[in-house]
Amino acid sequence: MKKPQGTGMFSVNRREFLEFGLAGSLLPAVSASRGEVQQAKASSRGPGWMDGRPLVISSPWQAPLYAHRTGGWPLWQDQDWEYGFSEEAAKEMKDMGVTATIVPIFQGYGSVVEGSYIEKSRKAAALWHRYGIKVGGYIGSTIHYETFLLENPGAHEWLVPDYLGHPVIYGNRPNRRWPYFMHPGYRECVKRALRIAIEEVKVDLFSFDHTSMQADPRMFQHPLAIEDFRNFLRTKHKPEELKTWLGTSDLRYVVPPRVDWRLSTIDDRLFQEWMDFRCQMLARYYEEMAAFIHSLNPAVCILSNPDVGLSGINTVWYQGVDYPRLIPHMQAVWSEEGNYPGVTAEGVLISEIRTYKMTSMLGARTVTYTGVPYVGLPPDENHMKLQMAQAMAHSRQCLGDIGPIYSLRNIPEGPRKYIRFFHSRFDLYGGVESAAEVAVLHSYASLATNNDRPYQSTWLFEQSLIQSQIPFDIIFDQHLENLSRYRVLVLADQECLDEKQCDLIRRYVQGGGGLVATEFTSLFTARRVRQRDYGLADLFQVPPPAFVLWVKDNPLAISAVRNEAGRGRVAYVPEVKPAIEKPLGEAMTSRYWKLPLNSGELIEAVKWAAGGRMALEVKAPLTVTAELQRQAETGKLILHLINYDVERTPRVENIEVRVQGGSDLTKVSVISPDEGDLQTLAHVRREGALIFTVPSLKVYDVVVISSQA
Repeated sequence: MKKPQGTGMFSVNRREFLEFGLAGSLLPAVSASRGEVQQAKASSRGPGWMDGRPLVISSPWQAPLYAHRTGGWPLWQDQDWEYGFSEEAAKEMKDMGVTATIVPIFQGYGSVVEGSYIEKSRKAAALWHRYGIKVGGYIGSTIHYETFLLENPGAHEWLVPDYLGHPVIYGNRPNRRWPYFMHPGYRECVKRALRIAIEEVKVDLFSFDHTSMQADPRMFQHPLAIEDFRNFLRTKHKPEELKTWLGTSDLRYVVPPRVDWRLSTIDDRLFQEWMDFRCQMLARYYEEMAAFIHSLNPAVCILSNPDVGLSGINTVWYQGVDYPRLIPHMQAVWSEEGNYPGVTAEGVLISEIRTYKMTSMLGARTVTYTGVPYVGLPPDENHMKLQMAQAMAHSRQCLGDIGPIYSLRNIPEGPRKYIRFFHSRFDLYGGVESAAEVAVLHSYASLATNNDRPYQSTWLFEQSLIQSQIPFDIIFDQHLENLSRYRVLVLADQECLDEKQCDLIRRYVQGGGGLVATEFTSLFTARRVRQRDYGLADLFQVPPPAFVLWVKDNPLAISAVRNEAGRGRVAYVPEVKPAIEKPLGEAMTSRYWKLPLNSGELIEAVKWAAGGRMALEVKAPLTVTAELQRQAETGKLILHLINYDVERTPRVENIEVRVQGGSDLTKVSVISPDEGDLQTLAHVRREGALIFTVPSLKVYDVVVISSQA
């Protein structure tokens, strides 16, 4: 195959391109120097318009050609599609509270087919803008090659060849093939679509789809991807470094691995490098697209679809998605993880809280489906309220996608009240930051190289915090540089920590921080190589488990240990005990999120490490969650309460709350889209804390703690 030449800023050869990416600010993974590299450039995110504006999305949904080809759509689909572009629909959207819509720009059919869609979008964009509705352009990632190749026959070179004997297609749709997203020709094609959208349609937003699939293992069997991988290794490592683990620095016969079996741990060094490479290339692609978009219009925002969020799936291994590298190049991300909120018959509280926390920590918003009828979302009023409550409490300024334009009239009155509440009390959601005292570390190396215990222990520890109403932040490796805002750091089987990370944690504890660690935390290097002792052995003061080659390590058969180190406290818990044990190699999905058997022990360890008492204490059922935020400009504390078990318990009464706050905080009010009116709550101040009772919680309450002024 003839190697194509890039254009514009990427006319450099591919080796230089990789050096440019590696020399930049992206985070390399599984390396001893990981902590020394800065986070991805915040400037690539762009200023945007989302800050300070409610985000409520509704779209025309699927274009007729797509519906006609795939089948399964009703006879009136074309009529619904056309209605979405009418002025009547625009008025309906405005009245409902919709602030943004998304229309097709690039679906991979080719300009001949998509030209009519773009023209329709251009005319409608002017209409929507008159109604104050922002316009987003949909950018797909697959090629409908039957039409696309008719006008771009050379694009056949972009397409990924068969993988393990199977065509690389989208799901079971053979008409949609995947290109290698870093192919220069494909990148230039996408840029042409972006330019048309900005200059002709006047879009305010781009929604990139299939982000979670672009860098999955199949894509890197493309000839250019293979060469890119070799260049990545040459650029990242000196020849003598390659020889130490590969045996040679000559990479002519090195190819990406082909795996068709389930892995528990990823110990093979080439596999680890391949994960890092895939994450690096995906983040580099979006950094390039963001830079191009903002060179044309700095105010255009970017939304992508990493799909599964933090749902217990190893996104690094399966999808080439490392959130701290990817998300800094966008303002918002979709989550299609499907963990619709509620409590199962087995007593498992299911939520998307982790995903919301992750994106907020990385400076973005989460877009979820909060309306009907969308695939997989039950057409139930309480489900819609819970979805919207989650979004308001955790995504802060985004209510999500409330459904296709043609279905807005089907939204029941209850969720309509939630949308009106979001707009009328938007003052509660802007300019807020987490007031959590607890941080839970998601170490790249631990969660990328082991699909089992680190996921099981981390997700179950977080589940204990969620259901015990203890607010927490999810943090990543780069956040270890500054832990001063937290009273407790949780390391739930974060087994792979390098020396610098251990030093940062040690410094935090000695300076007065609390630490709770479990199982094999710090027993492995960042390459997942077993050490003789824990890297944090001086803090844990427990012996390492016995080592037997090729035999799985087992947790220590000891009681929990508590120590003091410097001015800090350390609690070591030998095991997070699952109520439903996850099979080896399977993802830690919500079916396994039942509270661990020793949940109480974990929570007591956190409280002890914090000095005996948390700043927020809530006495409520385990199916009620609490999120505490601080509004810097006003000085208010804002407490969000959600009843996830509303189906079985329509009302929770007399929730006792204790909040440690400054003496200037003298007023407590509660407001809810379920009840309507703002209610002032009686309170007392005792030992520097405000103590009050929330009389009633249906689905969602917001408690505002402020000064009288």
